[in-house]
Amino acid sequence: MNNHLKSLIALGLLSWSAVNASTPAQTASDITDWYPVTVENRPFVRWWWLGSAVDPEGLTFNLEEFSKKGLGGVEITPIYGVKGNEANDIRYLSPQWMQMLDHTISEGNRLGLQIDMNNGTGWPFGGPEVSTAYSARKRVVEKLTVAPGKKFTGKIVPSDAKQAPVATLQAIIACNGDRRIDITENLRPDSVLVWKAPKVKKQKGEKEAADWTIYAIFSGRTFQKVKRAAPGGEGLVVNHYDSVAVNHYLDRFEKAFASSGCPVPDTFFNDSYEVYGSDWADNILDEFRKDHGYSLELYMPEFLDEKNHDDLRSRVVRDYRATLARMLRDNFTDVWMARAHAKGARIRNQSHGSPANIIDLYAAVDIPECESFGQTDFNIPGLIQDGPTRPSDSDPAVLKFASSAAHLTGKPLTSAETLTWLTEHFRTSLSRCKPELDQMFCSGVNHVYFHGAPYSPKGAAFPGWMFYASINMSPTNSIWQDADSLFGYVSRCQAFLSAGKPDNDFLLYFPIEEIWQRQGGNPYLMFDIHKMQQRMPDIKQAIADIIEAGYDADYISDALLDGLQVTSDGNINSRGGADYRAILVPPAKFMQPESLKRIMDLAEAGATVVFVATLPSDVPGLAYVDQRRQELTDLRDKLPAVGRYATSTPFGKGRIITSPDFAEALSLTGVKPETMRTADGLSLIRRRNEAGGHNYFIALLQNRPLDGWVTLTAPAASVEIFDPVSGRKGMAQTRTSANGETQVRLQLLPGESTMLKTFPKEVSGESWAYVEDQGEPIVIDRGWNISFPKSEPAIEGTFATDTLTQWCALPDPNATINFGTGRYTVEFTIDDPNVADEWLLDLGEVRESADVRINGIPAGKVWSVPFTLRVGKYLRPGKNTLEIDVTNLQANRIADFERRGVNWRIFKDANIASVTNAKQFTFGDWPTIPSGLNSQVKLIPLTLSK
Repeated sequence: MNNHLKSLIALGLLSWSAVNASTPAQTASDITDWYPVTVENRPFVRWWWLGSAVDPEGLTFNLEEFSKKGLGGVEITPIYGVKGNEANDIRYLSPQWMQMLDHTISEGNRLGLQIDMNNGTGWPFGGPEVSTAYSARKRVVEKLTVAPGKKFTGKIVPSDAKQAPVATLQAIIACNGDRRIDITENLRPDSVLVWKAPKVKKQKGEKEAADWTIYAIFSGRTFQKVKRAAPGGEGLVVNHYDSVAVNHYLDRFEKAFASSGCPVPDTFFNDSYEVYGSDWADNILDEFRKDHGYSLELYMPEFLDEKNHDDLRSRVVRDYRATLARMLRDNFTDVWMARAHAKGARIRNQSHGSPANIIDLYAAVDIPECESFGQTDFNIPGLIQDGPTRPSDSDPAVLKFASSAAHLTGKPLTSAETLTWLTEHFRTSLSRCKPELDQMFCSGVNHVYFHGAPYSPKGAAFPGWMFYASINMSPTNSIWQDADSLFGYVSRCQAFLSAGKPDNDFLLYFPIEEIWQRQGGNPYLMFDIHKMQQRMPDIKQAIADIIEAGYDADYISDALLDGLQVTSDGNINSRGGADYRAILVPPAKFMQPESLKRIMDLAEAGATVVFVATLPSDVPGLAYVDQRRQELTDLRDKLPAVGRYATSTPFGKGRIITSPDFAEALSLTGVKPETMRTADGLSLIRRRNEAGGHNYFIALLQNRPLDGWVTLTAPAASVEIFDPVSGRKGMAQTRTSANGETQVRLQLLPGESTMLKTFPKEVSGESWAYVEDQGEPIVIDRGWNISFPKSEPAIEGTFATDTLTQWCALPDPNATINFGTGRYTVEFTIDDPNVADEWLLDLGEVRESADVRINGIPAGKVWSVPFTLRVGKYLRPGKNTLEIDVTNLQANRIADFERRGVNWRIFKDANIASVTNAKQFTFGDWPTIPSGLNSQVKLIPLTLSK
């Protein structure tokens, strides 16, 4: 690993130490309690400032709502404005804008909210201070021909009129077959090239000698502008490969904070790398030559031939990709981080999309952030997944880039832009959010940023101010009514998932050289989340195979290999403190000799190293290829061959396992799989805890109800169960299997999640209440009344429906077009509630969330599948009153707006887009979406374990 990356990781570790120093350690007296929830354990939200048309009253109102519902903080990202509201727009970083930021930070301090800020408006970084001199570059090549022996005289300028005034000529190369001549010196000051082409011999079968091709190579401009820019943020995208340009861009922020006296926010943010077409730099030819010892320009015919990807081109393209990746890290990530740290701020970065090994870029920053996009098709009974969606691009193999970097470098937080385009606008329910969140938690995420919350002025008319993409996690959305329950769930989970240290089983070597070398076409290779299946299908499959076999893994990059050491018991310890049992090397033909040597050195020192399907057999790139091939061959000859069967071979103090596939290799490591994955169908993540045991987050994301015993990989004297939905906890029933393994009794229904905390020594506490039996349910099917304490449009009066019905069936025209809260009220009789240990209220199908009161006492909110609640302590002998406030979606209301032609799409730029990507669309053709209670309500007597 070079000194530059070492410095990045060191800075990141300093940040980690500072954060941990401020977190109070738990004492032995509270070892069985819930972990205390810190500000950063709570969910955050991206806060879109439309036109930055904010004012102190509106800011305070929104922040108070965020705090009241349980958010931990916001990230301010200004964007385009509202049509007709231009008079209220505030220019980005102007004195007035800085006053609004100052007010926001002050109010955040008062309310206990952390305030973060995007280092730009919209995305990517850029703006009015970015002239063409500082803007993103692209390669521009002009091709000319001249016959052998003939003189060429002509002006060398880009044919593109836009490029001609700004593009910088870098080199002029003449090519004829294998002959390459740098003829740049033949260019006159007036940009006229005068050059006589040498004569060449005809090739066999040619009628005459081939012409010379002249390549004039320019550093041009992409002319990309900031996407979704706010007033005062419009302009060109900055050149990320030029530290001068990046520093010039950041100077604007320095001046704004210095002149205003506004405090610096806690964290600066950068969205996913969407710098399209920026594949070049003014100095890239020099940087390439420094990196690889040869001249890229002399290989321009091969480099530009995107239809061919033979051995020579693949090597040249690989070297270009490596240089571009280094330049991005050196000139953008490092510079940005240093500037933020100098002001006492952290940075949070979405590295995905970058033309680099994104693990290393994630590892370089304080808070690596991944992204969930689209919807996963979960097979969970009762989970409503109707309406248009996009397939999820965020499976565990993609999410793990950020969490792996955090685990390896000791960063306590793995952030995620959360639930982007989960559903169409107005179709997002709280219950639909939970399984997607659970999948992210199981992938190592522990710092959720909802995407997002558009700022709306207090009292804005329905539907409030909107961002063009969903979801809308803001006070203007009806789901806000019960969002505190979701936020509490996330907070409890993230406190649990931030405690202790990561404990994944393996490190999976990420073969960036294989990807750089083998992928042809455009040399500019971006790792955006929507193309990961194209970039790394075999690696995505490897992660799936590892998880299916009962294990878990983090990625390791070539650069981060240097941060590993082997412990006395043969584990592999990362610089961040995480331990792993083996390194897995997936099928990879190309590997640098120094990486293979480092992996072999780890085995020599006592580690287990696994090679699957093949050993590396070639080196990437063109530089010194023969020398490096020999080095690789010499190393490879020391390794056992990969045969038809998995074999384990001693290697120094460690061992080398070779196997034709992952399944056999993993079993040969001797590492115990989590049979909760293989036998019980559970998704999970495991961490080591402060008590010397383990913490598990577990989710049942498929239709396989569990009521039985699950096996843990590590022995435990005691195990505690924590329910993050209800807040209940208790000591689990455990037993020892015939094989001496600790088993825990678990009860989970599809869609549910739980957390386990294991202890190496016995601890005491209240026992977990298991359901031993369910009695005959009492169906509450008569005597219902429905009223509407909150509804738009208003629905007056009380409807005596007798039987239970969803409210769209009520005899009121507004019932099919409203959004709000319907109150279901009923009286029922129980002679003696004490005949059961507990009573379970089952609301059946809830559209979409419910707040329950029994006999006037709040009993809890029901917002996720299954829609049930334990209510025994609220029941009394004889007559009882049940009130259920059900809040629906806004879908029916917006569909009515669309059908009536109400002009609510009042936003500039993208205005409102659709999850379907359709250019023309309406919500007015939606069917009426059921609202309220849509099945049966039952009270079920439970017999609990004693």
